[in-house]
Amino acid sequence: MRIPDLPPDLKFQPLAQTDEEFEFSFRAKEQALGPHIRQRWGWNEQFQREVHGQRLGEKPFFRVELDGRPLGTLSFQEQPGHLRFGEFYLMNPFRGLGIGSRILAHCLQLADDVGSPVRLEYLLWNPVGSLYRRHGFVEIGRTPTHFLMERPKPPATR
Repeated sequence: MRIPDLPPDLKFQPLAQTDEEFEFSFRAKEQALGPHIRQRWGWNEQFQREVHGQRLGEKPFFRVELDGRPLGTLSFQEQPGHLRFGEFYLMNPFRGLGIGSRILAHCLQLADDVGSPVRLEYLLWNPVGSLYRRHGFVEIGRTPTHFLMERPKPPATR
């Protein structure tokens, strides 16, 4: 699934399979998710690199750019019966500025345009849940470590 750019300043580029892109996407993950991983398990660099490499091979990633500057990553893909939003990591200087809300709203509008619900998951102790709830996500399940959330598809219009 392609993510169209969000004028005037946000672009979504498919993440290339290069060492440079791996390092960028890994650092975005470490900055955004690392504190929450460290809180529970500590940070094992080698293990996190292996997991990240697996994720890069399993799903499409996008590099998000603001005015040409890379600011983070996300994965947005079609699954049977829903769209999957994940691997949404913003680098430290770009968090808390409303950019994440803009990106999420943009992806939710894309889902609305095709009449699809959106699913995601996040760590139970990660405060990002308030962002997702503000955007209409509801809990549909839980694992020992993650909330499973869905934003239902929009009601059909006549």
